[in-house]
Amino acid sequence: MGRTTTCAGLVTAFLTVFSPTYLASQADGDAVRPVAALPGEPRLVAAAGVTRDEKPVLTIENPGAFDPTDTKRRVVLIGAPSGDSATAIDLVRWFKTRAPRAIRSRWTLSALPLAQFDAADKQSLARWTTFQAPDLVVTIGSVALQIDAPVESIAVENAATAFEKLLSQPRGVSALHRTIDERVSRQPLALARLLARRYPEAPGISYIPALSWIGALRIAAIDKDDALRTKVLDQMEPWTSGEKTLFPAATRIQLTSVAGAMAFEDTAPALFDEGVAAASREKGPALPEYGQGWTDDMFMAASVLARSGARAGHEADLERAARLLIAYAAKLQRPDGLFNHALDGPAAWGRGNGFAAFGLVETLTRLPQQHPLRGEVLDIYRRHMAAIRTQQSPDGSWRQIIDEPGAYREETATAMLLGAMARGLRRGWLDPSYHDTVKRSWRALAAHVAADGTVIDVCAGTGAGPTKRYYFDRPAVTGPDDRGGAMALTAALDTYELERR
Repeated sequence: MGRTTTCAGLVTAFLTVFSPTYLASQADGDAVRPVAALPGEPRLVAAAGVTRDEKPVLTIENPGAFDPTDTKRRVVLIGAPSGDSATAIDLVRWFKTRAPRAIRSRWTLSALPLAQFDAADKQSLARWTTFQAPDLVVTIGSVALQIDAPVESIAVENAATAFEKLLSQPRGVSALHRTIDERVSRQPLALARLLARRYPEAPGISYIPALSWIGALRIAAIDKDDALRTKVLDQMEPWTSGEKTLFPAATRIQLTSVAGAMAFEDTAPALFDEGVAAASREKGPALPEYGQGWTDDMFMAASVLARSGARAGHEADLERAARLLIAYAAKLQRPDGLFNHALDGPAAWGRGNGFAAFGLVETLTRLPQQHPLRGEVLDIYRRHMAAIRTQQSPDGSWRQIIDEPGAYREETATAMLLGAMARGLRRGWLDPSYHDTVKRSWRALAAHVAADGTVIDVCAGTGAGPTKRYYFDRPAVTGPDDRGGAMALTAALDTYELERR
């Protein structure tokens, strides 16, 4: 499929690139698609979750949930699980074709025609509805929903008349809509400052605190903030003073810990060199000694090796990073450009694709233009970004499984892919048509970071799983989270650097 560069073009993307499970319910799909294709909003076919047999719970959405310049009120229409989807679909058709002009000029609509989630799924309905930023929720029949916005119920009989009556009444902006608007209106540097002061809450040697420390030191330099710099150095002091070792003798070394050494590149060169030595060890050609063969390795090893290889006399480390990325892409990058998490992890896991993207941009940032491997690494990156762009959800985020519309919209995948794309734009690796994708994903990320720096819907730590169901079922963390904070901080800084340019 060709590139999609405008919001209007997203209709085609969302109707053509989903996996076969997307249309598992042919009856629902056949009913939803023609209504979505009618002129006007809502027009994007997506999903709010999946059933146990991985059937998507279909939605029809508009792309404006995170647009703070949109002055219309937002209404969400939900069909009760005890009913059928026909009434909600008919109301969407009524809204797009027969609703009074005064109503359509005041309201935008998203719809979940049938909220038929599994009984054990306690999150998907509230999660999807919340991030539609509604001023009003209208249910057709009884729907159990707690949300910080008005909820009204209508009956199937005379549904259009009841719906029109509700939309004709004056409505203010809901508390939830105001909260979302406040989040997405923040500038990247402001959000980065917030996160740098909060994270990491649990300092240690892994890639997670390392990303927060690196980001916080960048902000301290931008702001000339000695207090923030001191905070970072104090957190690192147990290792820089020698009180703690980088890799305790009694502990099995993990590549996540090896990646933590990148934080010491400028502050403790001896510790950084220890990390480089560990990242350089291999148990096979282009297979890190402490790796698992997952896309995670593409970042964990390359983040250290590429930094080392940028130093005079250490060019072999940069070569090693490039060859590792090429070898992993040969095994894990699919013909469509997405990455499966592992050979035994047959799903395009969101953060797994983020790790691949991070490793690629970290290495490309330092790989000389004339390097013989640069063209191959750059091609892997560009194919990845082209595939990622077609899989962006209607609100601009990316999902726990990238190409599964029913997978939840996940914070770290959104942050990492946004950051990788923003850096590619800034450095000229991507053409300007990616700007709209970056803008929309920035708003989606900001919507998932609360005013106090806590984060929403961060996939818990995840190894390789044998089925897609494994990835669908990985829990999401909401609250303080070092991983989610570090990824959002890194993405905010890459977005800031792009806007500054």
